[in-house]
Amino acid sequence: MAIDPALLRQLQLSSAALPVGSFAYSQGLEWAVETGWATDSDSTAAWLHGQLTSTMCHVDIPLLARLYEAESDMAGYWDQLVFACRETAELRAEERHRGQALQRMLRALMPDAIDGIANLPRMSFVAAFALAARYWNIPRDDALAGYLWSWLENQVLAIIRLAPLGQIAGQRLLVSLSEDIPAVIATGLACADADIGTSAPGIAIASCAHESQYTRLFRS
Repeated sequence: MAIDPALLRQLQLSSAALPVGSFAYSQGLEWAVETGWATDSDSTAAWLHGQLTSTMCHVDIPLLARLYEAESDMAGYWDQLVFACRETAELRAEERHRGQALQRMLRALMPDAIDGIANLPRMSFVAAFALAARYWNIPRDDALAGYLWSWLENQVLAIIRLAPLGQIAGQRLLVSLSEDIPAVIATGLACADADIGTSAPGIAIASCAHESQYTRLFRS
């Protein structure tokens, strides 16, 4: 039985077991639960759908696609734009910490892949994900789908810990919201260079408020 090795590496890269600490971050969802914005399946679905159609469409997907294809002289530019599009200190710190963790893992697993993008001084998680996908010959669109799935799964795991939602409700959210993935990828790939970036006030407010939230489980 022939199985494409790239598929196995895509599953590895998209896995919740990837040692980058994603489980420690909620990206403002914890405060959204605290303030009543996301308290059940419907409100959580609306919150996550909003992120898919804003930040993911206009920041993460277009930048991941460009970093996947970038030569070393442009990789630094796109990598810095990732950080510039993270609107709060917590979100920038998360991007840096997860990126550094994935960069360390990649150096251990693929020491021969040290090129320009691998040597970025402050590698974002988006850039590290792109490097791994390209090195492992994961097709670009499959890498984009894997990135979105990984993000969505982590958000659902967070809401299960934060709100009175059970495991089955979480799986329903994954089924429902994952249907948006093809459209998010199509929109992101159609995004011109000058159109990269978006304003997501709700996410920014939630992330800022989370920095001083009295009791919290997550780092963002």
